Amino acid sequence: MTGPLHRARYLTGPTASGKTAVGVALAERWGAEVIALDSMTLYRGMEVGTAKPTEAERRGVPHHLIDVLDPWESASVAWYRDRASAAVLDVEARGRIPLFVGGTPMYLKALLRGLFEGPPADPALRAELEFEADRLGDAALHDRLAGLDPPAASRLHPNDRRRVIRALEVVLATGLPLSDQQREHDRPAPPEVPVIALDRPRGELRGRIDRRVGLMFAEGLVDEVRRLVEAPRPLHPVPSQGVGYGEVVDLLAGRVATEAEAIARIQARTRQFAKRQMTWFRGLDEVELLPVPDDEPPEATAARVADRMEAIRAGRG
Repeated sequence: MTGPLHRARYLTGPTASGKTAVGVALAERWGAEVIALDSMTLYRGMEVGTAKPTEAERRGVPHHLIDVLDPWESASVAWYRDRASAAVLDVEARGRIPLFVGGTPMYLKALLRGLFEGPPADPALRAELEFEADRLGDAALHDRLAGLDPPAASRLHPNDRRRVIRALEVVLATGLPLSDQQREHDRPAPPEVPVIALDRPRGELRGRIDRRVGLMFAEGLVDEVRRLVEAPRPLHPVPSQGVGYGEVVDLLAGRVATEAEAIARIQARTRQFAKRQMTWFRGLDEVELLPVPDDEPPEATAARVADRMEAIRAGRG
């Protein structure tokens, strides 16, 4: 294995699958430290809606990459990957095991496979493409991309001007389609990197999601969002549209009529999100799904995860 990110261990799974409790139990078994693999727990002041682990839930296990941004800031995948690499080295310097725990699929893929960053931005070319979009429309620019890089165009909405322009910028600057270059860099991690995803039965996961959302409202999600929207600086669009936050923003603004309707919307959106997460995990060769029965205590699940991770690291498959 090469590189610090390939020396780490990874526990993932869909939202509400029990990652926090199993991750802490794993860390206690190994003397590990947890590195959050979550795009929302990065933010300070967003506790309830992100299901951020409380001090009691962490049980004294050090956690990293939690509460590192203010709600008006943003984080790119590259930013997260750089800080995750630094966190791994920091944990290893203390003789501890780095354990990533979380369910943001794009972050997981970037840690395992790296990122294709492409050529540097060309301000003159970008300005020319912006002018073309203003003059001819976003659809025309998307059509131009479809002629040069059909796979990239098929993945991008015509109105996603920023990404369409970036894809055009890459192919015009290098002569090679962005999709080809991304595919060249999209190689799975070494087989000895342990990546386990908790896999609960669909009906059970649905129930866990619905209960979690109800608990969030009972624990003060509405008040948390109210404090965020009334803060001196506005919420960044990324956290403000996170699952649960966008719906409560609409509730406070009167665009959602009742709390019960907001709860139902968040439950439905969370179930959809969990389904997308599982699609991502199944699409990554590195990820091994571990079925988790309804009545299994986190410590017992952690023991099974530990056995599988050790077998993977030893090359026993």
